[in-house]
Amino acid sequence: MGKRTKKVGPARGFGSRYGVSVRKRYVEVMSEMRKPHPCPQCGLNYVRRESVGIWICGKCGFRFAGGAYTPKTKLGITAERAAKGA
Repeated sequence: MGKRTKKVGPARGFGSRYGVSVRKRYVEVMSEMRKPHPCPQCGLNYVRRESVGIWICGKCGFRFAGGAYTPKTKLGITAERAAKGA
């Protein structure tokens, strides 16, 4: 017999509540937040979230402010691009 249930990852505690689209969005955001990100100083994938908006590199200890769920936000990337061109 095969499995009848599906693994849901970070949304496992929600059960059947809140709707499928909300749970999918939650899984997407949480899995993106928890994966290692590249450090802006040393370039290695050791950046983890310390608290909301504060990110720290586990290798070089570089601490910086970023987005709540990702170290670089879309608005921040646009601002960097604009500052680089000026």
